[in-house]
Amino acid sequence: MTQTADAIIIGTGVIGAAIAFEMAKQGWKTLSLDRNGQVGHGSTAGSCAIIRMHYSTFDGTAFAWEGYHYWRDWAEYLGLPDGTPLAQFRQVGCMTMKTEANGFLEKHMKYSAELDCPFEELTADDVQAKLPIYALDSFAPARRMDDPEFGQPNGVQMGGAVFWPNGGYVTDPALSAQNLMDAARQHGAEVLTNAEVTEILQVGGKVSGIKLSSGEELHAPVVINVAGPGSSIINSMAGVLDDMTIATRPLRQEVVHVPSPEGFNFEEDGTIVSDSDIACYVRPEHGNHILIGSEDPECDPHQWCEDDLNYNRDFTDQWTTQAMRYAQRVPSLGIPSQTRGVVDLYDASTDWIPIYDKSSLPGFYMACGTSGNQYKNAPIAGKLMAALVAYCEAGNDHDTAPMQFTLPYLNRQIDAGFYSRKRPINDESSFSVLG
Repeated sequence: MTQTADAIIIGTGVIGAAIAFEMAKQGWKTLSLDRNGQVGHGSTAGSCAIIRMHYSTFDGTAFAWEGYHYWRDWAEYLGLPDGTPLAQFRQVGCMTMKTEANGFLEKHMKYSAELDCPFEELTADDVQAKLPIYALDSFAPARRMDDPEFGQPNGVQMGGAVFWPNGGYVTDPALSAQNLMDAARQHGAEVLTNAEVTEILQVGGKVSGIKLSSGEELHAPVVINVAGPGSSIINSMAGVLDDMTIATRPLRQEVVHVPSPEGFNFEEDGTIVSDSDIACYVRPEHGNHILIGSEDPECDPHQWCEDDLNYNRDFTDQWTTQAMRYAQRVPSLGIPSQTRGVVDLYDASTDWIPIYDKSSLPGFYMACGTSGNQYKNAPIAGKLMAALVAYCEAGNDHDTAPMQFTLPYLNRQIDAGFYSRKRPINDESSFSVLG
């Protein structure tokens, strides 16, 4: 059996590409595979690519605040030749409305303060000064349009928000994955596209490589599953589901693009907003548009899919529901008759916190359940996974002695066991796209 690579990485989305980059820098001979014809053209291409710092857990906050620094220093981090087209990080800030649902952001502010991550509390007047198109009636709980009380204020006024000035978004998420893979190639990484994995090969109780739909076998002592919404299928092929407390599966999502209200340039003067009162998050979008995503309220049925290929790619009444929910906050918002936006899949875990872990099959690793809230963490997730593979391949048992990982920018140590496949379901999670 001829060894093809030191490590095969399944998936060339932003996290898979980051893992390839970090491992290649450490001298691993990596081979990245993707079923698509181009790097970054899976679920990464449909990502809202929001870079935020606020989470309801300390570990989540630390990981995201660390991750910000790589986007801030993107060109320096990659080390690509001058003139290479790079994805752009727009630091427009992130404003999160204080609501009962998010505990009025007490935990988020506490953890940000502990980590020296800048934030500012805003009064209701501050919110309206920043976004004069906003009305601050409360509409909670979020409802669907067929609810008789949809659009009816509940008599309470929003009390303010917290603003994280370092928040922002990346203008071209697919390009960011391509940037990472180009950087990995500079260190010897190889890529094979149009390659569909049909089998995880094993010899002597250890992973030995993969088999493609073409029948070709590729051999390596390490295989890393970063297949996004297809991750559960790959884990099933590897036979590693039985000891996992946390599962992953593909979740269909719709993201709305609507024009900014007349008289206000949201692309230039807007910010990212997370608003659990109306269960929407928004960010500026190219062409003076506003991107509107759902924060997965209880009233919206989750559209889980059996696999990551067969799902409805057309907009449904969920598009209108999200647009109309945001119109509660922005009464001057126009709802166009033509639907625009993105329909794609998330790779969602049981508690919406990712799995960065080994598996019960020696040599088989996973970076799964990352969609919706982990795009921002791709560079540091790449570093974590490269360190984890090295730790386990050196003979350490991550299950019984979890790897302690130092975040380079923050110089803080985190317990990588936080992301274990075998962890208890995290009760501190929002159980939504917010993580």
